[in-house]
Amino acid sequence: MRLSTFWPRGGLWRHGDFLRLWSAETISMFGTQVSQLALPLVAIIVLEATAFQVALVGTVAMLPFILFSLPAGVWVDRLPRRPILVAGDLGRALLLLSIPAAHWLDVLTLEQLYVVGFLSGICTVFFDVAYQSYLPSLVDRSQLVEGNSKLEVSRSGAQIGGPGIAGALVELLTAPIAILVDAISYVVSGLFVLAIRTREAVPERPKRRSPFAGMRAELAEGLRYVLGHRLLRPIAMCTAISNFFYALVFAILLVYVVRTLGLSPATIGVVLSVGNVGFLAGALLANRVAVRVGVGRTIVLGSMLFGPSLLLIPAAPPALPHPFLAASIVLAGFGAVVYNITQVSLRQAITPHRLQGRMNSVMRFVVWGVIPLGSLLGGALGTWIGLRPAMWVGGAGAALAFLPVVLSPVRSIGEMPEPVEPPVPQESVPEAPLTAPATVQDD
Repeated sequence: MRLSTFWPRGGLWRHGDFLRLWSAETISMFGTQVSQLALPLVAIIVLEATAFQVALVGTVAMLPFILFSLPAGVWVDRLPRRPILVAGDLGRALLLLSIPAAHWLDVLTLEQLYVVGFLSGICTVFFDVAYQSYLPSLVDRSQLVEGNSKLEVSRSGAQIGGPGIAGALVELLTAPIAILVDAISYVVSGLFVLAIRTREAVPERPKRRSPFAGMRAELAEGLRYVLGHRLLRPIAMCTAISNFFYALVFAILLVYVVRTLGLSPATIGVVLSVGNVGFLAGALLANRVAVRVGVGRTIVLGSMLFGPSLLLIPAAPPALPHPFLAASIVLAGFGAVVYNITQVSLRQAITPHRLQGRMNSVMRFVVWGVIPLGSLLGGALGTWIGLRPAMWVGGAGAALAFLPVVLSPVRSIGEMPEPVEPPVPQESVPEAPLTAPATVQDD
């Protein structure tokens, strides 16, 4: 009997190119979960780094989202997106391979972790902007929520199974070898993206004497579109506040659970895996919730749930922290995934095709650009006032993240609105090369 007999027939289950993209992301996500636990544990266990140095590993990895997000959006709107995805995957694979190689040669240093984290972050910036801009060119507008939900199911599955696998690998084989798993996953992910057959439509652009010509005008158009949009602006504010305080907490979380609560890598992996059930539940239920209560209310409800749940982490008693930690991750994961699926689908639905890359890059610049700042503050507060008090600060701040969306027109949206095409600005005179948005303020 053929496999197709048992394969689901509805929705995107028969969409070959989406399934290839989904497969690529699933494999990559599982590998990423391994390195997200293994990389800081390399600093903690192998290199015996301080809490501030561990936080700095995450901070450096997120700096590219401040430095390169906006130019990346212009390039993603100018170029085919599939080659950008492949280059991002293979670039990260090569960079991560250098860590186990250096460990085997006994030359691994914190400085190498910082360099690998920074360069991998650049690859991730281009990959993420291209990835979210690529999905609307593969599926119909009516299938965006379904597509994002399926991708979040994979993310949730990786978050459930990945930490357990990572903890076991770190404990049995050491953290550097666990990172090797992530490098391999990026190679396989890149091969799946290469197999996608759909030809994407690249908006026509006027010929320029230099690849940097007109970049400033296109950057400005993307910034005006997002920061002036009555729906995108409050979503950006809500997500940025949440990411800032989440980064503050998670920059020192592993140090806290290893050194204060005394949990082993394997136990940490199990707790994270159990807690991540919330991510899977959110991915499975987000579409139903949005249909039942409306798009806007779903975004508001998700944002009101994921912030306060962080307060359970510092509230966990040292004698029995496991249920508190797991409950925190369950609630935060459910609220965050429901929120993210719905707001990302809304953003993709209302944004014209020619602005998808810049819309996503501006959102990334704003909402991910604050993460290194939060990580840096988390490391500093953990050093100055202690790990537990720093986590109370992070939880209290995250609990207020819902205010921008609940006080905006977002809360009244029922169904996905149609995109509104803004006027195309006149071509400006070619400018001097611009490589980084040094004059743009992070609102």
